[in-house]
Amino acid sequence: TDSLVPLLPKVRIPGIGDNVYKEEGCFSFDTPKCEDGLYVCMTTFLGFNRKFAQLYHEVTGNKLFLHMKQIKKEVRNLNFIFYLSYVPFKPDRKISSIEGGFTPDNDNKVEYDDVNELVILPEYTVINLEDIEDIPSVVLASVSGILSSTSASKKEDELSWDGEIRSVSKHAVGLKQLDNGVKIPPSGWKCSKCDLTKNLWLNLTDGEISCGRRYFDGTGGNNHGIEHFKTTQYPLAVKLGTITHSGADVHSYDEDTMVEDPKLAQHLSHFGINMMNMEKTEQTMTELEIELNERVGNEWDIIQESGKSLKPLRGPGLVGLDNMGNTCYMNSVMQVLYTIPEFQDRFVSNEIQKRVSDASSDFTIQLCKLGLAMYSPEIIQTGNSAHEEMTSCSVTPRTMKRIVGKGHVEFSTNRQQDAHEFLLHVLSVIERGEHKNGGISPGEIFRFMVEDRIECQASKQVRYTKRSDYALALPIPLEAATNKAAVEEYQAVVEANKKDVNVKIGQIVRPVVPFTACIDSFAQDELIQDFWSSAVKEKAEAKKRTRFVTFPDHLVVQMKKFTIGDDWTPKKLDVSVEMPDNLNLNELRASGLQKDETLLPDIEPPPAPPSEPLIDIDEEAVVAISQMGFPLSRCRAALVATGNMGVEPAVMWLMENNSDANEASTECNHATDDNISSIVAMGFTQEQAKKALKATNNNLERAADWIFSHIDELDSIEVDSSEPTNQDAAGDVPMDTTNNLKDGSGNYELYAFISHMGSSTICGHYVCHIKKDGRWVIFNDEKVAESEQPPKDLGYMYFYKR
Repeated sequence: TDSLVPLLPKVRIPGIGDNVYKEEGCFSFDTPKCEDGLYVCMTTFLGFNRKFAQLYHEVTGNKLFLHMKQIKKEVRNLNFIFYLSYVPFKPDRKISSIEGGFTPDNDNKVEYDDVNELVILPEYTVINLEDIEDIPSVVLASVSGILSSTSASKKEDELSWDGEIRSVSKHAVGLKQLDNGVKIPPSGWKCSKCDLTKNLWLNLTDGEISCGRRYFDGTGGNNHGIEHFKTTQYPLAVKLGTITHSGADVHSYDEDTMVEDPKLAQHLSHFGINMMNMEKTEQTMTELEIELNERVGNEWDIIQESGKSLKPLRGPGLVGLDNMGNTCYMNSVMQVLYTIPEFQDRFVSNEIQKRVSDASSDFTIQLCKLGLAMYSPEIIQTGNSAHEEMTSCSVTPRTMKRIVGKGHVEFSTNRQQDAHEFLLHVLSVIERGEHKNGGISPGEIFRFMVEDRIECQASKQVRYTKRSDYALALPIPLEAATNKAAVEEYQAVVEANKKDVNVKIGQIVRPVVPFTACIDSFAQDELIQDFWSSAVKEKAEAKKRTRFVTFPDHLVVQMKKFTIGDDWTPKKLDVSVEMPDNLNLNELRASGLQKDETLLPDIEPPPAPPSEPLIDIDEEAVVAISQMGFPLSRCRAALVATGNMGVEPAVMWLMENNSDANEASTECNHATDDNISSIVAMGFTQEQAKKALKATNNNLERAADWIFSHIDELDSIEVDSSEPTNQDAAGDVPMDTTNNLKDGSGNYELYAFISHMGSSTICGHYVCHIKKDGRWVIFNDEKVAESEQPPKDLGYMYFYKR
């Protein structure tokens, strides 16, 4: 213990702000359960496996580590019979759709004995903690602090969303109830604002009965309940039909969540309702969520290949990623990226050994950590501690998830996200990291240049502009479906079932749209109304056509499955598009200006009249649209673009312009000019923002109006690559480094696709299928298996290589 004395000046006791990496290594996924355990530095509290602990010592000079190891022991589960006899069956919403979700664990339990000791590097001298009287007090205090502190991974896990927990509403105890004489009958309810008789909510302050919110699939109510709250600010409502002697569904509009009301019986009796006499006649919100899963059950089953005895796989490149609560979108994207040679060359490397002194929050290091884990023989042999009994093995990239989402309004949360938007975001973060280090991002393999040709129909003159993109977004023309009659027949059966439950629906019949129809729809001319023509110096009709200037090494094809329904609600197209294994896009090569074509004069559009009234954005409409899952800045932009005509036109505009929305994020760093920054936050480039502000005398409100009326001109303004834009800071779109564009043949081969299950991008589940060594492999979070029948017709994003 005398050897501890010279090390005491560097020994620290962890404080509230310190992250203690005692459950997982900073640069590997090793845990105390691994063979060599984990070494926690008693100066920085970073955790390492034996190899990285040695490297860290050599770089930093830190010698004293707490060696933490957990040794497995089996404990026979003697309580299994007792469990079956006395624990009542209670479905769990979170596991109801998971195979085996209701099966109690009847295997022998595994427990661990903790073995902790002090280790001094580089000789790995061991000091037994049982010799407590010989160990300096500051060392013991440091050890105690490390062992008792919340680990860094636990802190990250605590941020995970738990939809099962309902807290007591802050309004419940002192809820105001009006003495207005309202009494509610036991049945025969109807919305006070419309004719709906289901999904009705009773406001517990004034007794108003209103319909609920409209869901993404068009079902639900007409939003009269939320509208009543906006008018009155009466916060609590109970769902009629869910009231029983044991409780009911209570929603707090103010807290925007389902809540518990401990005084519910008292609040209901105010309106003449006796809970003890009520029977359940409506579905609870939990049951509705389960029904949604069942309603799209075929899609879930097909994409996940449920019911098949899939062969589990493990090995380099066959490591699963644990779902940390709605992170399946991230897991699917990262699995695809790490199967690409350019990403493997960059991030499946030993760079960590060269940068072991860097902060564990460095994103490049975390990418290397994940890459090494996914392809390292060591991780395959030891497995993840939480899954070592499984045939497959997996890791949990907590730190990477936290870093990639840091500062982003959406990806920093634990909500479900759009996989395509996340791909753009992660490519942007990688790009900035590589640019800072003087390198080129491997994400450049996806980028290509397109040519937009706009022809003024009044003058027949043309304009050619170029822009870069990272995905080919293809429309899905439902009118081109080859089985229209069968679809109409199926839909008629569905409608009949709503009136008579005895009518059997049978297997889902979805429209089958040929892939060639999607390509033809993309290739055809798009009609532009109110295009300002510099030839005739007024607004005229124009036609726009897009072609490839360059073909990337790897092409991402995004199917535009999210659209607007006949009832003005966002929805996902449940459609089958048989994607080809081999793709030839050479006919879509751009040809440039032709000899017989005349360019439109390069004249600036006239500035908007100074007296033009400003648009006063309806903030209530902004809130209503945001509840459908759109970022606030996009909601405001949509209202401006549609002349502030209300929610429905704005939502339609959002869905129609979704493919142009590399503007997924609403966050960006402040530029020197606040007006430029505000417009960039809507998803436009710095050059586009400057042009709009110049045309409107630097008036922000009129610039926003002007920019949307000239959308087709601004969409093709080429960004000057010498001047960085706030898009880079926003973290949504990779930087435009035109010099790195590659080109070649437009012939491609399919090697991966990501599928989405559910009614919208903000809910549901993602999985990916990747072709490895001539066979298709399904990656469903931590589960990795050989695919028997990859559902290539139901994908959302497809990855092709030249």
